[in-house]
Amino acid sequence: MRVTTTNPTRVPHCPVTISFCLEGKRPELPAAVKLASGVRGDFSGKFREVRLGDDLAPKNSGGRVMLVGLGKGQELTTERLRRAAAIAAKKAEKLGAAKAAAMVPAAVTKLCGGPGEVATALAEGAVMGAYRNTSSKSKPSKSKLRQLILAGTGTGFGAGAKRGLALGEANCFARELQNAPANLMTPRDLAKAARSIARKGDRISARIMDEKVLAKEKMGLFLSVSRGSVEPARLIHLVYKPKGKSLGRIALVGKGLTFDSGGISIKPSGGMEDMRYDMSGSAAVLGVFEGLTSLDVKYEVHGLVVACENMPDGKASKPGDVQTAMDGTTVEIINTDAEGRLALADGLLYTRKHIKPDTIIDLATLTGAVVMGLGHELTGTYASTPRLRDALVAAGEETGELMWPMPLLDCHKEMVRGGYADLTNSAPRALGGGSITAAAFLSHFAQGGSGPQPEWAHLDIAGTSWKTRSRDWVGGPHGTGVGTRMLLRYLGAR
Repeated sequence: MRVTTTNPTRVPHCPVTISFCLEGKRPELPAAVKLASGVRGDFSGKFREVRLGDDLAPKNSGGRVMLVGLGKGQELTTERLRRAAAIAAKKAEKLGAAKAAAMVPAAVTKLCGGPGEVATALAEGAVMGAYRNTSSKSKPSKSKLRQLILAGTGTGFGAGAKRGLALGEANCFARELQNAPANLMTPRDLAKAARSIARKGDRISARIMDEKVLAKEKMGLFLSVSRGSVEPARLIHLVYKPKGKSLGRIALVGKGLTFDSGGISIKPSGGMEDMRYDMSGSAAVLGVFEGLTSLDVKYEVHGLVVACENMPDGKASKPGDVQTAMDGTTVEIINTDAEGRLALADGLLYTRKHIKPDTIIDLATLTGAVVMGLGHELTGTYASTPRLRDALVAAGEETGELMWPMPLLDCHKEMVRGGYADLTNSAPRALGGGSITAAAFLSHFAQGGSGPQPEWAHLDIAGTSWKTRSRDWVGGPHGTGVGTRMLLRYLGAR
């Protein structure tokens, strides 16, 4: 769906005209639109309230008018705008409209961060709300709504809409990767998606490494996970170069387990089909680079994806095996279903050795424990510095992808030290804190060794990647694309 802008005095006739309305305020409509007084009278403007009426102007025969409530002015947020835009887009789709125009009152832009922020929220909400997962259908239906025109004023309104369109499309790109079944989204398919992104932008490049390269790099932990599958592992490295002088080097590392059976420590069959979503961290990283094909940031950005499957073949790791990381650290495999941290460990070591970034942020559907602790609405956030923690939390609040700071103490890092090997990949359950100990395991590779340490954050997105509550633009059993818009906001995308 395209999102464009126009001045409120120049709104073209469309099959559907939308008016976003504050509670208790009169709906604003184009001068050429005539709405029955009874429709206005029945509408209060409460948040998420929708009222439909016919456009009674003779030359607009067949046109519909949609009033969408934003609630009270003092309670207005960009999240409410996203939700309202998503509601409007879904309703216009149901009405069969190919094009819709939406009036954005000046009062709304004053109340909610200015024209740019308002237009961004409305555009991304409409695009994300219109997303439907139909790629696996034998006869997928095409979306009817092809264009949304936002009518508003103020400096930055048009640029904000373009930014919102890019952010919304990046989120939908990540969701499409997530929602693909595991037989159609293998490590090689993730690599193919990365190459397609690189072809779109002249400032983005992609390098795909096969298992021969991984073996040469001595990435024994990563290879130990993929060994049980007939699908070969891939290490994906995307690079974005800014237009001008870089403000720094930031690396995003995504867990790309395209299917996780649990390996020898096999998972229960109930719900195992959802393990297609174990690559959600990689989807977020690729989604960021999809956004960077049309957005600008002032940092050099690297995206690393450790892509493989975890299957219980005869060559798969067994509980009690000892595997060796890229830096020589030995790890006893207590639970083969704690595989994501193994792949990520080598990914983090590769990042530090070959990229040497100022900041590393990894994203992974790492533990069920974070779901038990935080549910499906908050991402567990482990950051090595208050600065990074606060920046990520702020970006999450601005995008509606909420982050929750978690503790990571020296005592937690000691809990994963091993007896037979240097480390164990799973701390005893009796100690609790499953998400914390997983982060503690990663810390040994993200910040271990001598010399300067990069700033680092681990984001456990196991709860927020799918099965979230409905918020109009996202929610339900399918993928959420979590992390993509938040990271683009953190990077300062323009």
